[in-house]
Amino acid sequence: MNKTFLIFLFLMTMYSAHAQQQRHIVDGKKVVVYTTAQNTTHRLSKTETLAFANFGQPKETQPCVFVDPSHTFQTMLGIGGALTDASAETFARLPKEKQAEVLKAYYDAKDGIGYTLGRTNINSCDFSSGSYTYVKDNDASLKSFTIEHDRQFKVPLIRQAIAAAGGKLTMYVSPWSPPAWMKDNNSMLKGGKLLPAFRQAWVDYYVKFIRAYEQEGIPVWGLTVQNEPMATQRWESCIYTGEEERDFIKEYLGPTLQKEGMSAKKLIAWDHNRDLLYQRASAVLNDPAAAKYVWGIGFHWYETWTGSAMQFENLKRVAETFPDKNLIFTEGCVEKFNFSRLNDWALGERYGMSMIGDFNNGTVGWTDWNILLDETGGPNHVGNFCYAPIIGDTKTGQIHYTNSYYYIGHFSRFIRPGAKRIVSSSNRDKLQTTSFINEDGKIAVVVMNTSDESIPYTLWIDGKGAQTTSLPHSIVTMVVE
Repeated sequence: MNKTFLIFLFLMTMYSAHAQQQRHIVDGKKVVVYTTAQNTTHRLSKTETLAFANFGQPKETQPCVFVDPSHTFQTMLGIGGALTDASAETFARLPKEKQAEVLKAYYDAKDGIGYTLGRTNINSCDFSSGSYTYVKDNDASLKSFTIEHDRQFKVPLIRQAIAAAGGKLTMYVSPWSPPAWMKDNNSMLKGGKLLPAFRQAWVDYYVKFIRAYEQEGIPVWGLTVQNEPMATQRWESCIYTGEEERDFIKEYLGPTLQKEGMSAKKLIAWDHNRDLLYQRASAVLNDPAAAKYVWGIGFHWYETWTGSAMQFENLKRVAETFPDKNLIFTEGCVEKFNFSRLNDWALGERYGMSMIGDFNNGTVGWTDWNILLDETGGPNHVGNFCYAPIIGDTKTGQIHYTNSYYYIGHFSRFIRPGAKRIVSSSNRDKLQTTSFINEDGKIAVVVMNTSDESIPYTLWIDGKGAQTTSLPHSIVTMVVE
């Protein structure tokens, strides 16, 4: 036999073995179903255990969710939320037993929802009690730099979150605005731009912040260039065009991180909405001199303020054009807080829709906004009050779980860092789905139903089917184990 034929035989044998392995992937496996559903008591509740049976070719009349573990896509970095000043101040005002409950609810992988990702702010943001920086005015040398402000509330909360997460939390940091004296509008608020004379000083500021946090026992995994660089907000904000962000990265931020021994820190560009996502990604990543410093593109979900739906197709455009870069959801919350709406089911469904759409279009990490807010949806020094998955009533000492906490948990508890997305598709538009296979081999299939209908369907994997029913306004995670 010649060498070519032997290679052909080897490849065919490997393919046959792989196919055989996939063909029997669900043999002897069970499906454990966890459910959250409106008008029920189900909240991440274990509701049933299913068995697979031979099913064969589905008919068009049979609703199915099809899962194919033989094709894998992006690897999960983690899921989590932001540890802001507002979250830390609210946390500090709760009774000790409620603080412990919040930490367990978010960071315990078994009895909570297992957060593994975190974000915090450099300098103040709207979810701070007031504007602040870490240096004295006009100190371009940054000799006065200190994070003493953060040691009161934010640093202690982040440390406790890390401990509750088992000693490791993937943390990244984001600036909302440089100090006012570094900007052309002489204000941290209402947009404005970084003055060219202070570009290096501002980059050095990032480095000092990261080092100061790491000295406090808070490892920093990465950073974003600028929160919402195209938004002139009434709170802390700073504007960069695509070209300005590109040049800031390649001429200042990237080289400085490298020079300071921080080239391993993951640098994230954009950090704003999906609507301009491709335009910004192309502006930065089409320049190799800038792209070499960039780990990925961050995005938010607030493009809906223009009347648009969530624009998941823009994620797909970036993923297919720049496959060597990563997509990470860096912020989202439901705005216009009203305490009487804490039980509004739409809160969680917005999260479910975003997470399914984001993951199916290549996103590797997903970060909610504030993990905790008070009974006003704050504190927020400009009145931009919003919802968080958990609301801490600082007057009564009670905590309230919105259903968004449970919707997020259907992903974060069962889809762990290192999991790979696999194919998951539905033949009914009312059944939205995404699936991952974890490093331990367990498959997590998420199915969400935002309709008023109860829909019987089959989980179908390689000719085997497990039958169940999707309740109205529900989300389930089916764990194949």
